[in-house]
Amino acid sequence: MSAPRTIICLLRNDLRIHDSELFHWAQTHAEYIVPLYCFDPRHYMGTYNYNLPKTGPFRLHFLLESIRDLRNTLLNKGGNLVVRRGKPEQVVAELIKQLGSVSTVAFHEEVTSEELNVEKKLKKACDQMEVKVHTFWGSTLYHRDDLPFHHISGLPDVYTQFRRAVETRSRVRPLFPTPEQLKPLPPGLAEGAIPTAEDLQQTEPVSDPRSAFPCNGGETQALARLKHYFWDTNAVAMYKETRNGLIGVDYSTKFAPWLAVGCISPRYIYHQIKQYEKERTANQSTYWVIFELLWRDYFRFVGVKYGNRLFHVKGTVNTTFKLLLCIINAYKEGRTGVPFVDANMRELAMTGFMSNRGRQNVASFLTKDLGLDWRLGAEWFEYLLIDYDVCSNYGNWLYSAGVGNDPRENRKFNMIKQGLDYDSNGDFVRQWVPELQNIKGADVHTPWTLSTAALSHAHVSLGENYPTPIVVSPEWSRHVNNKLSGTGPSPKGKKGPCHTPKQHRDRGIDFYFSRSKNL
Repeated sequence: MSAPRTIICLLRNDLRIHDSELFHWAQTHAEYIVPLYCFDPRHYMGTYNYNLPKTGPFRLHFLLESIRDLRNTLLNKGGNLVVRRGKPEQVVAELIKQLGSVSTVAFHEEVTSEELNVEKKLKKACDQMEVKVHTFWGSTLYHRDDLPFHHISGLPDVYTQFRRAVETRSRVRPLFPTPEQLKPLPPGLAEGAIPTAEDLQQTEPVSDPRSAFPCNGGETQALARLKHYFWDTNAVAMYKETRNGLIGVDYSTKFAPWLAVGCISPRYIYHQIKQYEKERTANQSTYWVIFELLWRDYFRFVGVKYGNRLFHVKGTVNTTFKLLLCIINAYKEGRTGVPFVDANMRELAMTGFMSNRGRQNVASFLTKDLGLDWRLGAEWFEYLLIDYDVCSNYGNWLYSAGVGNDPRENRKFNMIKQGLDYDSNGDFVRQWVPELQNIKGADVHTPWTLSTAALSHAHVSLGENYPTPIVVSPEWSRHVNNKLSGTGPSPKGKKGPCHTPKQHRDRGIDFYFSRSKNL
């Protein structure tokens, strides 16, 4: 009598059970299922160029919450999550030997070199042990096999061309059903303890009440967030108007952290949008959520097309950089002396989150105003961001540096204009740069232009309790005299000085990558 068939489902950035082809397939092909998550020690080493920690406290905390949530979900369905510390290729080989009944190792494919190297080693180990490998593609809205290009080399180097092609010539696949019950673990297999942050030589982050992302990890919380944002509050119907906000939870969907670790499926979001449009309303805001999911797809497929060029200092074009190491710490710590930059960098350091508007600005400041290597910013974001996604992170930084495919070398954000446009009353700056809290209105964006008397009245001493600017770009001066004194309370997304200015509401991300625009 043959041993019962066991399938190991290696989980990485797919920490969910809904819309999971992996679980759906394993349910019909195995008598025992081993959902496996490995805390790979390579994820807790230094980054490639600047040796920054790869996984910071906020993302690790979110990941641990997601792992615990997935285990609870699987337990409630008759299964369990096996957790191990070690390299996946070694852990899987040990489990194959231990169980003696493993027929297949299955997993979702990833895109970039480190993950692909793990897959290569996994396949080699399984081949040596005569165990089959079955892989799936499940990280994008549009399936890789459904792209309207004969080969990935045909992927357009312009996002708009990609978007138009998939919207007119491809379709989003239906969801895989969520299993009511799961096949159990093989008898006698220990589940394994979920490590603590301390076990992984990391500290627990301190929660900050100012955070725009006070949310927990896990599939349960991801689905609850969608329900809140779509069905409970109808906030999605105003998304396009509020998405460039800076203060509060509901100015944007905040789906990115859950998408990054696979707690929510992009297809699930898409089909929920379509249901919302059918039952409630369809407008530019509901479409814009899909528009942003397509950007996420695009960066992932760019990663497939260009491989390791995603990480090269020159990206996909040829250019040169100067490396000004003396001011790196000022940038990282939010003490550049440019309040709008400092507020965003401190929010990142204190919460692991930064708005989309903030990310575009601090990236432009690093690469264009300071002339620093874009990879420094990309690796700092990798360390701190809760929603770190390798393709989206490095793809966006390539664009900001002007070395991505479809580069816009001359695109440079004006820090003063951006601050006045999106934080006209200075509420966001004062929230994160309390040294400047006594400077009223829009003056908070340019403290170095104030008189000695005005600074003294506000208890600000430049160079002592707040830095003098490490750089002042000449184009900033034309906006210094345009400062406005906003009124009213700080916004939470729909009204007030931190919501998208009317003249900017119809600007898609392509606008910000276009030439000769006054940013």
